[in-house]
Amino acid sequence: MARILYIDDDAGLCRLAVRALGRRGHEVATAGDGAEGVARAAAERFDIVAVDHYMPGLDGLATLERLRALSEPPPVVYVTGSEEGRIAVAALRAGAEDYVIKTIGEDFFDLLDASFAQVLARSELQRQKAQAEDDLRASNARLEALLAEVNHRVANSLQIVSAMVRMQATALTDEGARTALDDTQRRIAAIAQVHRRLYSGHDVEQVDMRDYLGALVDELALTWSSADLPRELKLAAEPIRLPTDRAVSLGVIVTELVSNACKYAYPDCAGEVRIALTQDGDDFFLLAVEDDGIGLSGEIAPGGTGVGTRLIRAMAQSLHSAVEYASVDKGTRATLKAAVR
Repeated sequence: MARILYIDDDAGLCRLAVRALGRRGHEVATAGDGAEGVARAAAERFDIVAVDHYMPGLDGLATLERLRALSEPPPVVYVTGSEEGRIAVAALRAGAEDYVIKTIGEDFFDLLDASFAQVLARSELQRQKAQAEDDLRASNARLEALLAEVNHRVANSLQIVSAMVRMQATALTDEGARTALDDTQRRIAAIAQVHRRLYSGHDVEQVDMRDYLGALVDELALTWSSADLPRELKLAAEPIRLPTDRAVSLGVIVTELVSNACKYAYPDCAGEVRIALTQDGDDFFLLAVEDDGIGLSGEIAPGGTGVGTRLIRAMAQSLHSAVEYASVDKGTRATLKAAVR
């Protein structure tokens, strides 16, 4: 049973509508003109409002416009005694769900009842769709909050691990072991920085690489630059967004390339390392790390363990790419081209 408001200036037809539609299972209220109908629709809840076209004062289209302006507008079936298509088209464009041509006899109420059934079915589908969308948004919000919390805890845990590695390094007297732990600490910090960006940003699945690399390069500058050996790290990065796993791989690569440049391109002197991340077409990005130092061999640097080179190779493979090295005027340029996704 639907609760119907029937708006028509014909009092006799209103009484007939109450009886005929009541026999068809509906509860019907009536209004004698458009203004009264809009007032009743604003004060009470109706499943459907039927509006006659020809009425003094507010005609059907004006009444429909006011009904659509209500805070919770009910679906409207437009009723007209004219078979002019332009009236039906105007009503549908103005927001009516359906229209029925007024005729004499029970056929009119059969058509009206059938129209009500179709409108109610569509309204129920729309209600279910809106409910499903609300449920999905709520579920996504819960999942995002959960994922943000996971990233928060991962970042905190990695920060603790990083601090423990740093403490262990300071307790060692073996310079080689201390250097290895320092390198490990920087790698952990690079990964922790990704998770920190994920829980502190609005997107829990992708990382803004300009912000991420900016923070990462700042941390590397604190490590590799000192008053005795000033190394200037310059970053030029576009706001490219990468999924978490690809951001981690790229962060580790940048950490290793910058560390190699500082350790081997400028072993005993000041210098500059330039890091650039640019979009290359719609689907790819290009990373370049360049120095003006004595250069790298492209494989294991003299005096190194080779762990950094293997890490670079492994992280590049996870991006389905490879880091390429080239000699430039004064030093070495390492580049990597990979897909955004």
